[in-house]
Amino acid sequence: MDSGTVVAGQVQALLGLPGVADAVEEARGACTQLRWHQALRRRIPEAAAESRVRGATASALLEGAEPAGSQGTVALVRDLVRGAASWPAKPDPVERVLRSAVQVTAATESATGAALTTPAQLLAGLHVAAAAGLLPAEQVGRPRQPGETSAEFEEFLGEAMPAEGLPDRLHLVYDLLATLRTGGSALVVAALVHAELVTVRPFVTGNGLVARALERVVHRVGGLDPTGVAVPELGHAQKVGADYRGALTAYSQGGADGVRLWLLHCAEAAVTGAGAGTAVADAVLAGRLT
Repeated sequence: MDSGTVVAGQVQALLGLPGVADAVEEARGACTQLRWHQALRRRIPEAAAESRVRGATASALLEGAEPAGSQGTVALVRDLVRGAASWPAKPDPVERVLRSAVQVTAATESATGAALTTPAQLLAGLHVAAAAGLLPAEQVGRPRQPGETSAEFEEFLGEAMPAEGLPDRLHLVYDLLATLRTGGSALVVAALVHAELVTVRPFVTGNGLVARALERVVHRVGGLDPTGVAVPELGHAQKVGADYRGALTAYSQGGADGVRLWLLHCAEAAVTGAGAGTAVADAVLAGRLT
């Protein structure tokens, strides 16, 4: 029995944890309802583009990046994406993170099912989008090397694992992604790879941005949200991310209870994301996007 078969069996077994199968089914139902929204018959690209605007905004908020000023952050990001506003020539730290969130969320648009057959390249591409401008060029698009660490999430997850242990944990991520080709639950796989990337922190910085972008990709190419209009990042950012951080902490501590809590959180985030996607589709249908 190969490692991929073992991982596929483990993914399936997680649906047997108390409440998980029901939560996954609720998320699937919410995303299916969104899929058949009237606005998405002909205007998927417009709605998906707005979803990425709102997803990038929420992902940046989870990184602590919320620009000051009277203009709403979503409106600012929308204007930046469409070229109605310009990025500062010398961005401050908040603006750099916001730009990274926009770049990596935009990069999810081009990811296809075929990209999952080369997961290392997919991760590298997402990290290039996320970390360009945040790290020196020699640290962009590759995992940490011996002697390098990551300070991200230390306040609640502790120190990142040494770089020497990264290959084995990244191969687990690759095996998880491979289960999508044999019918693995897109929600469960997306949740697990998200948590693994945040827990392991394979990159010097940009791990959370890449993890949330990869979750968005898996939801779409895995068939949970094939239109790409849901906004799962918004579900994670609710309550300013307190639930998100708590669920990640539980996952990192190991054990079935921690994994269960994280999966339930991700299922709830997917339901919230589908609701946000419905709001986007309603606005597109009514011509109310600004």
